[in-house]
Amino acid sequence: MQERKANTNNVRFEQGPKWVRVLLGGQFVADSKRVFNLSTGGTPRYCFPMEDVRMELLEPTGISEDTQTGRVSYFTVKAGNSVAEKGAWTWTQPPPAAPELKGCIGFDWGKMDAWFEEEEEVYGHAHDPYKRIDTLLSPRHIEVFVLGEKVADTRNAVILYEGVSRPRYYLPRTDVRQDLLVPSDRTTVCAYKGRANYFSIKVGDRFAENIIWYYRYPADEVLKIAGRLAFYSENVDAFHIDGQKEEWPIGIGIRP
Repeated sequence: MQERKANTNNVRFEQGPKWVRVLLGGQFVADSKRVFNLSTGGTPRYCFPMEDVRMELLEPTGISEDTQTGRVSYFTVKAGNSVAEKGAWTWTQPPPAAPELKGCIGFDWGKMDAWFEEEEEVYGHAHDPYKRIDTLLSPRHIEVFVLGEKVADTRNAVILYEGVSRPRYYLPRTDVRQDLLVPSDRTTVCAYKGRANYFSIKVGDRFAENIIWYYRYPADEVLKIAGRLAFYSENVDAFHIDGQKEEWPIGIGIRP
């Protein structure tokens, strides 16, 4: 990936080598092998040269506003039988760190039907080219206490390291108290790991809602965590690692 711009306002703007396509209503509304990746410190997003967008499917809304990434004007996207109100925008006044954004097109991720990098569908949001995830088998002794009960005890965890965020410990299901697990309807999607399902824990008439998540079918890069259970360690009574309570600075943590 070739870095184009960066500045002290935490704007990162780069053109990458990936082939990225956006699907709506059975049609590819954007198709580019020279897509830009824009980040302002949060979720990255893809930006397309106007020449690589089906502009005849975009209708101006007349709505403009200032955003964290500059001033934008919105479009309604109509493709097939699908209509995405304010589903796309163009930068009329891009941030100083990324003047090349002027005239580029961005799309609302959730309003599109699907996104593809090469031939693989991408979920959740654009991938950050600087994001690294490691999954490592570990013999550390992990003990988890919830609602006054010891609910997990293992020496066979997989630790998932995601940048500088709080490590997450994925435990064998057989090392977690099955009699306390209550299936949840909650699901979430991670762009790097896949779709997560949840369990709550019930002790007597008390519940710890959605305190466990797991991936039935995780992305290939993190297959080691398939079927294993991870706890929101910051929300349990205690999370012990080799007999020591886990301690992390307030505000550090990741969600599934």
